[in-house]
Amino acid sequence: MPKQKSPQDLTLDELRWLLVSKRRAAREERLDRYRRTGRALRIVSDLDNPPLDSWRASSTAEEALPAGRSRGRRVMDGLLLLIEVVAVVGFIFILFNGLNVLRELNQEVAAVIEQPTLTPTPLIGAVVLPSGHIPPNAPGGTRFNEDEIPEHLRPLVSSWYNAPVPTPGPEQAMRIQIPAIEVDAPVVQGDGWEQLKKGVAQHPGSADPGARGNVVLSAHNDIFGEIFRNLDRLVPGDLVFLHTNQRSYTYVVVDTKVVEPTAVEVMAPTTQPTTTLISCYPYLKDNLRIVVITRLQTSG
Repeated sequence: MPKQKSPQDLTLDELRWLLVSKRRAAREERLDRYRRTGRALRIVSDLDNPPLDSWRASSTAEEALPAGRSRGRRVMDGLLLLIEVVAVVGFIFILFNGLNVLRELNQEVAAVIEQPTLTPTPLIGAVVLPSGHIPPNAPGGTRFNEDEIPEHLRPLVSSWYNAPVPTPGPEQAMRIQIPAIEVDAPVVQGDGWEQLKKGVAQHPGSADPGARGNVVLSAHNDIFGEIFRNLDRLVPGDLVFLHTNQRSYTYVVVDTKVVEPTAVEVMAPTTQPTTTLISCYPYLKDNLRIVVITRLQTSG
């Protein structure tokens, strides 16, 4: 006699079969009781109650269908998971790529916005010192000396000398007196060729008399009145008087030197009230410049 299995040892199909058998036995017992008491007749055929083997076969077939569906679902779930993983990887790639693009754009914008460090530039518009000219005894007569200027800079000098002359203000120099060399002349604004015909010319942008900075004044030595012919006779201690419409200022000579026409650094702004007098040198040769530097002494 085979050993009877415990419920824990039965398979799912065996448990189902056991449950159906018990339900059927209970149902048959109930019908027999009804028939014995006359309350029921047997009208159900065997077709209405298929044997347990056929039920087990149909149950197995029904279980097989969900198993096939579960395999298809697992495949679909795997495919969806793969799509989600690819989407996440793509999103991360786009995110990092966007961050790199944003960083590059920020660097480009910063490079455009960033301004170079500015350094002070002296108010010097000329490439040669003013008053340069061909001597009057040269063939063809006197004229502006373009030979002093590098050829590639001549258009710049031409446009600078033809620039509009500023209107004199109340604090600008109007007259200069140098008793040691008997100079008493008007001061005009601008030191181009035409302005130097009228008297002593003040370089545009240079300081006003009495103010901190450099008052740059120039005049010819052998043409148009020869106003600065004797600058080389000035010595330290000689006085120079500058007049405006409102007051007069006294400067004292501190230095005299002869430089090349390109030594424009003598026109640079200064930290002290200074006047720089410039003229061609030597007389009737005019291939150099004489420069006299003065410092403010008193005002009255």
